Amino acid sequence: MPLSPSPTLIVVSGPPGSGKTTLARKIAAQIGCPLIVRDEIKQGLVIATPGYRPGGEDPLNLTALAAFTDVLTTLLKAGSTTVAEAAFQDRLWRPILEGLTGTADIRIIRCELPAGTAHARVSERAATDAHRAAHGDAGLLNAIAAGASPIVSFSPITMDVPTLTVDTSDGYQPALPDIIAFATGE
Repeated sequence: MPLSPSPTLIVVSGPPGSGKTTLARKIAAQIGCPLIVRDEIKQGLVIATPGYRPGGEDPLNLTALAAFTDVLTTLLKAGSTTVAEAAFQDRLWRPILEGLTGTADIRIIRCELPAGTAHARVSERAATDAHRAAHGDAGLLNAIAAGASPIVSFSPITMDVPTLTVDTSDGYQPALPDIIAFATGE
């Protein structure tokens, strides 16, 4: 792996159901670096909040966003290459990443797939993973049932940094070794 004077922040982004978390786990394991997952931070907050009920203006979203940003900042300032995963759109990711541009080399991996495949994945995980109740999957499924597609209207990160688009509909295109090479700058 090439040495860099700064750590690398590998951002795995994309709409809900695009396979971000699965891919991010594989990247972090291959590289051997920390993985920070926004939904896991929120789930920890949910566990620590007696009587939590998702919906509406969820106050835990802002707390999770702040914790996510703080953890990334701390790791990168310590010099640790890190993989970060969240379904944030450009308006949320951009301020975080702009604040880290002097601290880390940023590489974005953008997960994409057909909306129908993403919808099916969201429906499957909502039905099989009780922890997903805190993450807005029910609202997403209601929007899909009403004819809207948050997957189609998803606004990806649009920064002038190295970006790789990965089709996650059936495996990975490009293949995982090529994704790792991009992530590490090889």
